[in-house]
Amino acid sequence: MKRQTTLATKIILGFAIMAVLLCAACTGIGYVQYRSYIQKQYNDRAYEITEVFKDYCSVETLAEYLKLARSYKEGAASMEDIEAVVQSEEYQNLLAQLNLLRENVNANDIYVGWLDIDELYAYDGSTEGWTPLIYVFDSYVDPELVYSFGDMSAINPEFLEESAAITETGERSDSYFISESAYGYNTSAVLPIIYEGEVVGSIGVEIPMSTLQSATRDYVVHSVLGVALVTILCIAAYMNYLYRAMIAPINLISGEASRFVQEGNQISQKLEKVHTRDEIQTLSETLLKMEIDINHYIENLTKVTAEKERIGAELNVATQIQTDMLPRIFPAFPEKKEFEIFASMNPAREVGGDFYDFFLVDDDHLALVIADVSGKGIPAALFMVIAKTLLKNQAQMGHTPKEVMESVNNQLCENNEADMFVTVWLGVLEISSGRLTAVNAGHEYPMIKRGEKGFELLNDDHGFVMGVMEDMPHESYEIRLHPGDSIFVYTDGVPDAADGEENQFGLERTLEVLNQDPDAEPKELLERVKKNIDVFVGEAEQFDDITMLCLTYKGTTENQAS
Repeated sequence: MKRQTTLATKIILGFAIMAVLLCAACTGIGYVQYRSYIQKQYNDRAYEITEVFKDYCSVETLAEYLKLARSYKEGAASMEDIEAVVQSEEYQNLLAQLNLLRENVNANDIYVGWLDIDELYAYDGSTEGWTPLIYVFDSYVDPELVYSFGDMSAINPEFLEESAAITETGERSDSYFISESAYGYNTSAVLPIIYEGEVVGSIGVEIPMSTLQSATRDYVVHSVLGVALVTILCIAAYMNYLYRAMIAPINLISGEASRFVQEGNQISQKLEKVHTRDEIQTLSETLLKMEIDINHYIENLTKVTAEKERIGAELNVATQIQTDMLPRIFPAFPEKKEFEIFASMNPAREVGGDFYDFFLVDDDHLALVIADVSGKGIPAALFMVIAKTLLKNQAQMGHTPKEVMESVNNQLCENNEADMFVTVWLGVLEISSGRLTAVNAGHEYPMIKRGEKGFELLNDDHGFVMGVMEDMPHESYEIRLHPGDSIFVYTDGVPDAADGEENQFGLERTLEVLNQDPDAEPKELLERVKKNIDVFVGEAEQFDDITMLCLTYKGTTENQAS
C-alpha cells in the first residue's frame, strides 16, 4: 500500500519551503543593496582622494608633464628629456607627496598618466603589445610594480569604454570601477585633468575595499538568522491556529468518512459538531448529507437493480425475437441454383433498427429488402417490426415494388406520433430472366458487379423516406442481371463506421474491399467487409447498426447457355 503524507506534514513542508524562499529573497535583495551601498562609499572615498591630490599640485605643472609624456609616446621627445624632469626637485617633491598621501589613505595606487585614444580603440582582444596608458606619476603599494615616468602599460579591458568616455568628454564616470587583485576587491576613481578646455590626462586612485567581504558576510548571516527566527515564530503561531481551525476538523471529517465505510454506512453524529463557519463546515455538512443520500441511494439501487435485471432479461428475449425474425438459415433456398444469397445484421445495441429480408413471392420471383429505421434501441426495433411485416405482407400479395412502397408508406404514416421514418431498398428479382425491379426510398446506393468490371456504385433513383408524408410517389427502375453479376446492398452503418479519430470507413474503401475478389461467394464478401470494418474501427465503439445483403445471380440453364 502506498504511504500517504498527512495534511499537517504537507502544510508544514509548504511553509518551510516558503520560509526558505522568503529568507533567500529578503537576504538577496538586502545583500545587493547593502553591497551596492558599501561600494558607493568606497567609490566616493576614492574620488575624494583624487580631488585631494589634484589640489596638491598645479594643473599647469601636471599639464606640462603630461604634454612631455604624450610627446615621448608619439616620438617627439626622448628619454633624456624625461630623465631631466624626473631628477628635478619639483617632480620629486610631488612624487613624495603622492606616496605620503597613498600611505595615509591606505590606497593601493595613485597615478597620473595620459591615455592614447587611438591605441585604446585598437584593442583586438589581446593585451599583449597593447599599451595605451603612459605614466607620469605612479605610487603603487608594491615598490617592485611601480611604473616610472614614461613607462607604458595596458588597462583593464573591462573599463575600456568608460576610460575613453572620461578622456573624450572630460566628465567622471557614473559606473564603478570594481576589480579583484591579490589585495582583494578594489574600487578605482578616475578624474580627468583639464587644461585650457582640453583633457590632457587623468588622475587615478585604487583603494582596497577591505571591509566589503566581511561586512557583507556579517550582513548575510544576521539577515538570515533574523528573518529565519521571525519566520519560524510566525509559522509556529499560524500552524497552531491552522491545526485548531482546519487540520483537526479535517481529520475529524476524514475519520468519520472512513468509519462510515467500515461500519456499514452508519450515519455520523460528530459531523454536526464541526462549526468552523467556512468551507470546512460546508464540507462536513455536505459529507453528512452525502451519507444520508448514499443510504437512500443504496435502497433505491437495490430496487433499480432488480428492475434492470428484469429489463435485461426482457431485452435478451427481444434480441432473440428480432434475430429470429430475420432469415438466418443459409443456404436460404437450397433447391434454387439460379442465385446465391447471404445477409447479416450486427446491431449497435441489444436490439437495432436495421433489418433485411428476402423471400419468394412465387416460384419465379424473389423479393429482397434492406432498411434502416431512424433512431436506435427499443423504439427503432418496434418500428422495424412493423415496417418489415407490412413490406413482406404487401410484397407477397403480388404487388409491384412501386405499389408495395406507396401502400406501406401510407400505413406507416398513420398514427406515427413519434415521427419515426425508415429508408428502404426493395427489389424483386425475376429469377428466370435476371430482371430486377427495384425502388429506393431514401436508402444508400446499391453496389453492383457486372461481368468483369468489378463492383461499382449504382446511382439509382431515390424517392423520399417512408413514414413521413402520405401519398408520396415512389418510382421503380429495372436492371438486368446476367450470370455472374452480383448486387450488394447495405445500411449507412457500413460507410459511416468510424475509428477513434472519427475517420469514416467510406464508400470508396467498401468498394476496394469488395473488389479484392469480386467473384467470391456472397457470404465470403460480407465477412470480408465486416472484418475490414472491425480492423479499421479498432477499439472505437460501434455507434450504428451494420447490415448487409449480397445476391449473386447465376442464371437458369437457358440464359447461362446464351
